[in-house]
Amino acid sequence: MRASRLLAAALLAGLAGSAAGAAVTVVDDAGRRVTVAQPARRVISMAPHATELLFAAGGGARVVGAMNYSDFPAAARKIPLVGSNSVIDMERVLALKPDLVVVWHTGNTARQIAQIEALGVPVFHSEPRRIAQVADNIERLGRLLGTGPVAAPAAAALRTRLSALQARYAGRPPVTVFYQVWDQPLYTLNDAQIASDAIRVCGGRNVFGALKVVAPQVGIEAVLAADPEAILAGKRYDPGNPGLGLWQAYPGMTAVKRANLLTVDGELLSRPGPRTVDGAARLCEALEDVRRRRPRQGAGE
Repeated sequence: MRASRLLAAALLAGLAGSAAGAAVTVVDDAGRRVTVAQPARRVISMAPHATELLFAAGGGARVVGAMNYSDFPAAARKIPLVGSNSVIDMERVLALKPDLVVVWHTGNTARQIAQIEALGVPVFHSEPRRIAQVADNIERLGRLLGTGPVAAPAAAALRTRLSALQARYAGRPPVTVFYQVWDQPLYTLNDAQIASDAIRVCGGRNVFGALKVVAPQVGIEAVLAADPEAILAGKRYDPGNPGLGLWQAYPGMTAVKRANLLTVDGELLSRPGPRTVDGAARLCEALEDVRRRRPRQGAGE
């Protein structure tokens, strides 16, 4: 009997040692150490881009809850929602028994993040501000999920595509760009947002990149004063809004004169997920067209 108890104790000790050995620690985008005792199996995504990252890392089937607008890939639309960017259903979060939650510091409120962290569940802060950091996020989430064989090649492929874009376009003659996020009121993004990194990769310069607020409101007069060579906007969600059409009232602007009013799907540029490199590729092609439309030296406009 005593031998049996000793054997059972040894087995339990061995299992405990195995569990300890399976623990994984990564550093998230907030500089915090995030540790899971074993690969995460029940994950809640608190932002649409985080949902995309989790799928890219090979963990889509493990996402048991998500925030609204988690609509890519198609399978993400079937994930139960736990709230919106303003309200979380904490009862549903608790019922889902997550062993990892991925939050977005910019998109989630401090109160929401505090509520999640109070649960004692490992929390990974995802905040890619450069396209290269998207690949880093995929790798680190892959480690937390134990899906490295999927995450590592996905991250490598993204880096390869990004390097090719940088090699081809970053050294091209610069193009000044105004990125119009919304038109009523007029909002843009500064250089801390990933869309500005896409502009840089393509050899462009965000005319409001130096502003301190990530998503500042600007006036039409300020845009006219900056006189960007190109104005970039996403697709219009409200047909009643003028979108890029509002600039037709200012035919003297360089962007209007040269027909450089550009549209690229905003979700591909400003949602900091794996598809950002797709958005950058489309933007780079559009900025090349802007360069081609430049008047020849000595020719008037």
